[in-house]
Amino acid sequence: MASCNANLFPSRASPPRRPPVAAGRLEGARGSFGSCIPSRAPPATDGALGVYGAPCVVSTYQHGVIMNNNDHRILGSRLGLFHQQPEGPGMVFWHPRGWALYRVLEDYVRMRMRRAGFREIRTPQLLARELWERSGHWDKFGSQMYALPERSLIEPSADVDHDDALALCLKPMSCPCHVQVFNQGLRSYRELPIRYSEFGACHRDEPSGSLEGLKRTRAFVQDDAHVFCTKAQIENEVVRFCELLSAVYADLGFSSVTVALATRPMQRAGEEAVWDQAEASLAAAARAAGLAFELSEGEGAFYGPKLEFKLSDSRGREWQCGTIQLDFVLPERLSAYFINAENVRETPVMVHHAVLGSMERFIAILLEHYDGWLPVWLAPEQIVVASISDAHAPYAMRVVQRLESTGLRVVADCRAERLERKIIDARNLQIPFLIAVGARDEQNGTVSIRNRNGDQVTLPLDEAITVLSCEAKVPAP
Repeated sequence: MASCNANLFPSRASPPRRPPVAAGRLEGARGSFGSCIPSRAPPATDGALGVYGAPCVVSTYQHGVIMNNNDHRILGSRLGLFHQQPEGPGMVFWHPRGWALYRVLEDYVRMRMRRAGFREIRTPQLLARELWERSGHWDKFGSQMYALPERSLIEPSADVDHDDALALCLKPMSCPCHVQVFNQGLRSYRELPIRYSEFGACHRDEPSGSLEGLKRTRAFVQDDAHVFCTKAQIENEVVRFCELLSAVYADLGFSSVTVALATRPMQRAGEEAVWDQAEASLAAAARAAGLAFELSEGEGAFYGPKLEFKLSDSRGREWQCGTIQLDFVLPERLSAYFINAENVRETPVMVHHAVLGSMERFIAILLEHYDGWLPVWLAPEQIVVASISDAHAPYAMRVVQRLESTGLRVVADCRAERLERKIIDARNLQIPFLIAVGARDEQNGTVSIRNRNGDQVTLPLDEAITVLSCEAKVPAP
């Protein structure tokens, strides 16, 4: 029986382009197959689709826009992941394969956050405008917030309930909501730090000209996290989160990360002395985390300075994703406090965190980074089980059931098509592995596994399950 061995295969998270990934080899089996992540797809010939479904032309004209063929919008359509349409401008319709990818990524981040000491919460999407006015977000983001105007026209009266007279807005971020959770009950300094996380559904009325597939939407989910702590705890919390970010980005295949310290903007809240303290504290914490950072003058949030983490993808493009923001202002505005060691009320420091930022945007970055060939653990469908003929369909379904029972994401292809057609279709959908089963496999209890490169190996079913489970294993701390 084969066992998980990191030396058998290259890292699952290596990008498919540079640096090239050397092929691994499974020993002791009839045949061999190499890395589950190819260094690059074979080139297409004669102007047709190559075996990986990658067109040889370098761009496509779609919806009035010229896009590279690795643009996530083209990949999303070709791989059946999502679509957008005029009736929902800036919104995303997730298809089954795309939603499977979304949930895998979400569950991975959830696991990482839980192990880092964060407790997941859920807060409302629709809140009174008055809360956003108190927090300062209305002055800063009011023009981008979706409000219900009919509510604001109703004046409280004896005949109208107060709740019906509230002007309501869809939240553009979750920060004030997390303060409301903190404010429930009397907090002691002994409880701090308190760490909350949420996959918060947010809405922002972005200009139509700025919308760009998943990268810029009007409805999105953000992996918001907030820590309420004392000033003495700032450094430790920032260091902890920097370590988390580094681990997550490595798991997702991003080895090149640059950091910028964004300082006070022209339009800001709070006293200058508070900003001086916040910027000095965040810079000191970043140095304690071993970060080399550049200054980004005037690019901080209106309530505090922030560290911005930029990832370089396989084409050398930079994407700003993770953030750590230090906030001395919002907790005070929203009356957050704890009882300190001297039995006196004290306002906590609020540390805003995001690992990926917008889930939708990060999926777009992943798709383009890998040209659609996602690591096995992220792939919406990891294995296709194809019967060579109708007679072998029952065995194929038994193989599917065995694989699914171990948590693998598997689809069956028992169509009345030639095996070559099934192989091409699986490759065009960029599914990492194809298992072909025929008469000899059914007789011997084996399966023939074909990887992305077209390399093939035949294994006993139990051994194949072990090997494939290792390949599909979710990275864990």
